[in-house]
Amino acid sequence: MSAVYERPAELLQNLIRFDTTNPPGNERPCIEYIHGLLKEAGIETTLVAKHPDRPNLIARLKGRGDAPPLLLYGHVDVVTTAGQQWTHPPFEGRIADGFVWGRGALDMKSGVAMYLAAVLKAKAENLPLPGDVLFAALADEEAGDVYGARFLVEEHPDLFRGVRYALGEFGGFNLSIGGKRFYPIMIAEKQVCWMKATFRGRAGHGSMPVRGQAMAKLGRALRRLDERPLPVHLTPPVRLMFETLARNLGGINGLVIRLLLRPALTNATLRLLGERGGLFSPLVRNTVSPTMLTASDKANVIPAEVTLGMDGRLVPGAKPEDMLSELHALLGDDLEIEVFKHEPGPAAADMGLFDTLGGILRGLDPQGIPLPYVLSAVTDARFFSRLGIQTYGFTPLRLPDDLNFAATVHAADERVPVEALDFGVEAVLRALQQFK
Repeated sequence: MSAVYERPAELLQNLIRFDTTNPPGNERPCIEYIHGLLKEAGIETTLVAKHPDRPNLIARLKGRGDAPPLLLYGHVDVVTTAGQQWTHPPFEGRIADGFVWGRGALDMKSGVAMYLAAVLKAKAENLPLPGDVLFAALADEEAGDVYGARFLVEEHPDLFRGVRYALGEFGGFNLSIGGKRFYPIMIAEKQVCWMKATFRGRAGHGSMPVRGQAMAKLGRALRRLDERPLPVHLTPPVRLMFETLARNLGGINGLVIRLLLRPALTNATLRLLGERGGLFSPLVRNTVSPTMLTASDKANVIPAEVTLGMDGRLVPGAKPEDMLSELHALLGDDLEIEVFKHEPGPAAADMGLFDTLGGILRGLDPQGIPLPYVLSAVTDARFFSRLGIQTYGFTPLRLPDDLNFAATVHAADERVPVEALDFGVEAVLRALQQFK
């Protein structure tokens, strides 16, 4: 029987069967399984943990020393399945209809399985590697990163000395646009900028309504946030993404995409694009989503103070003060806005490895078009960027056109095609032999 790295679908099944729902995470059994496979293969490993039940693993495969080390990293924790109705049990890892089903099948135990399979295969076959390859299996990406990448970067940065480039989530899977098959490779991501807005007014008894006070101010603010987007900012990585998309689409589709690059026409063009415009809109502006509300704790008390929690996201290179300025311009000054969490990412993308990764995907799918991609959410890349490491979202998968990656991640019936995993392992193997 062939080694498990020859059967990435089976490897993914085994990873899914560890319930690493975060919280609480409990990643240790899953990490220990990975650790056992690497040790059995004779690969140097290190376990580092802030909490005994939440370890991180770093493995090193020696290369020729002709290139800086390349880092592959992925998290093994997953989000909850509570309240979801699944066709197959989410932690069974069942193969059915050509898919591996289960929580983490896309985010991101499939990526971990592909990276692990590639490292094990490279070791077993003594494949030539330009430089050392580091593989990191991480905890706690889905709930704050207290125990995962943040901990490693802040307290164990020496583990990543000399690393310039890394492969992580999300990207390398196909996406059909305008009848063409693109492979987005993430080169940048937005920044977390969480805020609290406070509205104040006169309190009172619920039987005696007061007008124009804290709750009314909140209502006006919510309506403006819903109806009026913040200003357009076309950052360099987003420009590169749109220019690449327009050039490869050509014709009327390419012309429409180029209109996005003209700030005076961006919003109108996004409306013209409909649903697809909804995917692009968060990339061209700072965004705010109202998510939490605190007011009176009694039905008959009109509150003197109302607080609104907001999930803000900054475009690459922007600062929290930029967000505050834009929000006050939109909402006025009759409120207080406080930033309570900001996690910056890199302001610029290092494209030095992009052509290599894009060439690998074109070699495996000659009709595929590599696309520099900016993520509207965040990944562990924001922490590794503090060490000067450029992450590329590269968890390659050849997916059927009717499988919507974004709609399937974190949802019921998360699944990945068995054949897509074989595609991904081959792409990662080529990256391990071609990076420089």
